[in-house]
Amino acid sequence: MNTSEFRRRGKEMVDYVANYMEGIEGRQVYPDVEPGYLRPLIPDSAPQEPDTFEDIINDIEKIIMPGVTHWHSPYFFAYFPTASSYPAMLADMLCGAIGCIGFSWAASPACTELETVMMDWLGKMLELPKAFLTENAGEGGGVIQGSASEATLVALLAARTKAIHRLQAASPELTQAAIMEKLVAYSSDQAHSSVERAGLIGGVKLKAIPSDGNFAMRASALQEALERDRAAGLIPFFVVATLGTTTCCSFDNLLEVGPICNKEDMWLHVDAAYAGSAFICPEFRHLLNGVEFADSFNFNPHKWLLVNFDCSAMWVKKRPDLTGAFRLDPTYLKHSHQDSGLITDYRHWQIPLGRRFRSLKMWFVFRMYGVKGLQAYIRKHVQLSHEFESLVLQDPRFEICAEVTLGLVCFRLKGSNKVNEALLQRINSAKKIHLVPCHLRDKFVLRFAICSRTVESAHVQRAWEHIKELAADVLQAERE
Repeated sequence: MNTSEFRRRGKEMVDYVANYMEGIEGRQVYPDVEPGYLRPLIPDSAPQEPDTFEDIINDIEKIIMPGVTHWHSPYFFAYFPTASSYPAMLADMLCGAIGCIGFSWAASPACTELETVMMDWLGKMLELPKAFLTENAGEGGGVIQGSASEATLVALLAARTKAIHRLQAASPELTQAAIMEKLVAYSSDQAHSSVERAGLIGGVKLKAIPSDGNFAMRASALQEALERDRAAGLIPFFVVATLGTTTCCSFDNLLEVGPICNKEDMWLHVDAAYAGSAFICPEFRHLLNGVEFADSFNFNPHKWLLVNFDCSAMWVKKRPDLTGAFRLDPTYLKHSHQDSGLITDYRHWQIPLGRRFRSLKMWFVFRMYGVKGLQAYIRKHVQLSHEFESLVLQDPRFEICAEVTLGLVCFRLKGSNKVNEALLQRINSAKKIHLVPCHLRDKFVLRFAICSRTVESAHVQRAWEHIKELAADVLQAERE
């Protein structure tokens, strides 16, 4: 493909994407395929001679689209939103064209510097404490990770390294292995499974703190665990507090937990993967109160801030604590400006070496929507979730299972788990809308998350009518 054909095919692809997005409401939200559907539809090896672009485009509709779950359909209410906007797509095109691997400032100065500035822009939108920003020439700063899972793991590994160095400085006879077997981390029993995975990869014990009646981690439960573990000879070193849990969007009590972590010299990592986007709205900023106690903070603009995946924003108060855990400087990666103090090399902030020019997406989205446009988008989703909550509350057959704070509603039929499992099975088998469940204590619960950029009140109303019809069928079958 030469430049002339690229111009032509590029315009065709933009038209295809625009038509896809424009017509997505008419596509079945969840595919009608079984595992292994795709392999028989394509050759068992790559072609020896080139295929035509027309053949490839035709195969998208014949082979790929039948197996796609349409996350951006206005009838997709599962998981949490994954962001999508035209400015971010255009920025991704430019990122692909520039094609730099921005592991250091020298590898592409603009890639590093725009990321640093965009993380400061976003930090100011959230009203983060100045200690987390780079522009003040302090020790803090932000970095784009691939996911909240990566951010949690990176924070845990940094905290582990810091704890080991601190303990060995006080007791040089202690080996790393002896310390590692005693290190223990904590999170709420409502924390995402990625926190548990970080513990597995990091080779440390992770203990779940029982949450309260609002599914939040509180100081008393954490303190009790700390005292018990210290008495057993363990070394608490790391706490993950979640703001906006995956199950029900509950919020750990940062104002209680934070001071304990500071007093006990434990690294506090705040995971606000979904909810963090909402903190750009003044009416939701109080949900972030207590972040001043954190050592690291993370949320995903690629969930709810119109920046397409992947873009997970992470800030730390003290860069050396993070970079000290990952810093390696082979000769082939060194450059003349790396110790100037004016720039950072992001390879020291993450697990991979290479990184894409992801800050372009933030730059495009922030400029083309403006803060006010992004705030309006968040508020619309929250309004729609409360509209759905109101519909549920009007039907005496149903109950709301957790406080509706942002864009997630947890609900169920009053009755057994079995009847709710049957309802979800009917909903997802019909494929008109898509939901996923969770467990809250011993209850099987349906989650209704406002996800699509194009979702409107009419889609929420239709989804509820559909749920009510299927609920009537389930309850009738239960009686028979």
